Amino acid sequence: MDLGLKNQTAIVFGAGGVIGRSIAEAFLEAGCRVGGFDRAPSVESLPNIYGVRGEASSETDVKSAVEAFIAKFGEIHHVVHTVGIGSGKFGFPFWNLSPADWPKVLDVNLVSAVNVATAVAPHLTSLRRGSLLFTVSVAAQIGSQTDPPYSAAKAGLVNFMQCAAKDFAPYDVRVNAISPGMVQTPLNESVWAAGQAKLPQEQRSSYEEWGGDKIRKISPLGRWQEPAEFGSMAVFLASNHARNITGQTLNIDGGQVMHS
Repeated sequence: MDLGLKNQTAIVFGAGGVIGRSIAEAFLEAGCRVGGFDRAPSVESLPNIYGVRGEASSETDVKSAVEAFIAKFGEIHHVVHTVGIGSGKFGFPFWNLSPADWPKVLDVNLVSAVNVATAVAPHLTSLRRGSLLFTVSVAAQIGSQTDPPYSAAKAGLVNFMQCAAKDFAPYDVRVNAISPGMVQTPLNESVWAAGQAKLPQEQRSSYEEWGGDKIRKISPLGRWQEPAEFGSMAVFLASNHARNITGQTLNIDGGQVMHS
């Protein structure tokens, strides 16, 4: 299938992460020029990607990055926000966490997405075409008790995505979200670690054992989701084949939300 993305420009915020890098590589394979933004130094050495370092939760950093990408590429056609952190604590029940544990999680997961969308809005609306994609989580849809701040932030992001989709629609800019289930990422592993810390030593399990058991319980397909799957979906949603898809959250979760 020809996605028709050759010589277009895609920018991935969070390109240093497992899913973000996979998405950036998928756009490269589709023939796009690709820019990457991340707080990690590695973003500046990703092959064939123009990397810019910064904090997505900083409005100033994001604005400066967008200006740098426009200066480099001239036009930006597709923007992906795949930035996220957890609280690093086990949140069941929610009062195990302090209200002070919430602001940073909300800033990184939700406010940073608003920063990105606001910074690219003048460019995309003047171009009158393009796409914006957010990575959310199944936790946004099922009220995950494991990490309430993360769950609430991603739920807020789903709602903001829908608001943005309506605002951008008159300019032929489509806005969607992809929702991962169980993916082997540092964030997923931190959920395991936080839960294990609450258990007696004799009840603890390895990350592999924990992941396998959880997948068997919650996923009808019974397998991990792979980073490359999100890259494939991201480039499809950016392509003209998805020209009538906007305001949607697409789950890549092995059936987890359906099962819930």
